[in-house]
Amino acid sequence: MRMRSEHKLYDDVNLTPLMDLAWNLLIVFIIMATATVQGITVDLPRASAAPSMSKPKTKAVTVTADGRIYLDTALVSIGELEMRLRQYKAADPDLPVVVKGDASIQYYKVIEVLDVMKRLQITQLGLVTDRLVK
Repeated sequence: MRMRSEHKLYDDVNLTPLMDLAWNLLIVFIIMATATVQGITVDLPRASAAPSMSKPKTKAVTVTADGRIYLDTALVSIGELEMRLRQYKAADPDLPVVVKGDASIQYYKVIEVLDVMKRLQITQLGLVTDRLVK
């Protein structure tokens, strides 16, 4: 007489426990990845307490409501503006300049200043505006 074995072959595989394991590993990985990014400590260099002696490189040209032109804080004529910017450009060929014009000025005053920038071939030029608040 032949004994029947209690072991039988399965013709399908239950994937639910495997998917549960993969899901749990994914959650643990996400938590650990975000925890390690936030917890990085770096020994930052210390800045000296002495004030910096170098002046900022960017020059600001301002055209006021009454048409006056300022280079940084000095009142200049259009000719003086060109002369001084030419000197700064000779010292630093990549001289950055920002132009600030009052909203109520006549358009030609800003164009006059932009023409100076074009003649001097100042390519790093920015126009300062206020943010539009709705």
